[in-house]
Amino acid sequence: MSRKHYGIFAANYLPNLGGVERYTYNLAKELLARGNRVTIVTSNVFSLPSKEVQDGLTIYRMPCWNLLDGRFPVLKYGKLFRRMDKALHRLRFDFIVVQTRFYVHSLYAVSFAKKTRTPCIVMEHGTNHFTVNHPIFDFCGHIYEHLISVLVKSKCRHFYGVSQDCCDWLGHFGIVSDGILYNAVDLKDIREKSAHPVENYRERFSLQNKTIVAYAGRLVKEKGIGKLVAAASKLQKSGLDIALLIAGDGALYEHIRQADLPQVYLLGRLDFEHVVSLLRSSDIFCLPTDYPEGFPTSVLEAAACGCYVVTTTNGGSKELILNREYGAVLSKNGVENIMEAIRYAAQNTQYAHKAVQNTYARLEKRFTWENTASQLIEIAEKM
Repeated sequence: MSRKHYGIFAANYLPNLGGVERYTYNLAKELLARGNRVTIVTSNVFSLPSKEVQDGLTIYRMPCWNLLDGRFPVLKYGKLFRRMDKALHRLRFDFIVVQTRFYVHSLYAVSFAKKTRTPCIVMEHGTNHFTVNHPIFDFCGHIYEHLISVLVKSKCRHFYGVSQDCCDWLGHFGIVSDGILYNAVDLKDIREKSAHPVENYRERFSLQNKTIVAYAGRLVKEKGIGKLVAAASKLQKSGLDIALLIAGDGALYEHIRQADLPQVYLLGRLDFEHVVSLLRSSDIFCLPTDYPEGFPTSVLEAAACGCYVVTTTNGGSKELILNREYGAVLSKNGVENIMEAIRYAAQNTQYAHKAVQNTYARLEKRFTWENTASQLIEIAEKM
């Protein structure tokens, strides 16, 4: 297979921490490791240099307005944008990957690909409408999302999802998916970081004889963190010897901190090395999300670190956790349901250990960046 110049257009990118950002970085890193050239085109949400090289990846950060605290950057057309657009046209991409469908950045990307006659695909990372938790604004957002989807579809004919649920969601917009390019993990990197942990959280909080339940993600209502905290508190009162360790930041951070619950530890926002150390120190990972997930990276990372996984049917997690032999995927996401799943795993350690082994074997076989990059390269060769 010939080496190519891949352009990955993503409205948000590191240092913002999210599933799409991690997907972009890890896919780019794997393509680069195979001798390809990779350029990432993103939004300048954090007022960083307009052009920079990091880890061998060239990054162009387009000027933007930071709507919704940077969650929804909108390209700012002007002198700097035109200069950067000209620079991008000189790069001569062989293949373009557009992350997500509903940003102005995405429309620019597919228009750029069509204008330069560059083969292009659009990646879907969601399974429901984008929300800001306001009925009027959400209604307007739904209309906008349908309109921009029509425009994006008119410029690009090839769409993929990071899970089967994402592919199904594309059908809501009259789009037929070409296939799945799964979200994944770098197992080699996680193994290395696990072998040399930067922190032992079990020792740090003197939890040697407790069952540790971990959460890593944004501390917002949609991710179910409030339900998890309530479930953990009730389980402790019922006599189950567990501790809850929470990594992340968000709107509910102060609320949880002020509650000052016993055996609930707020760790704040952690870098990846510390997240791996946290997961390696834990027995159970719980993501009781109500959010329209594509395929939660945290679930994949938890499985890679040997945690028993408790999550919900939202998004692609059920494509890894197939049934009870692999973990717990909750169809009903109430506090009592979360409690039951955690209690069962904590009290049936042989079962939980076997489920962890099953999940890891499935992860190793299907959900690695080597597999996803190989599929993408094959698609690029055919187009």
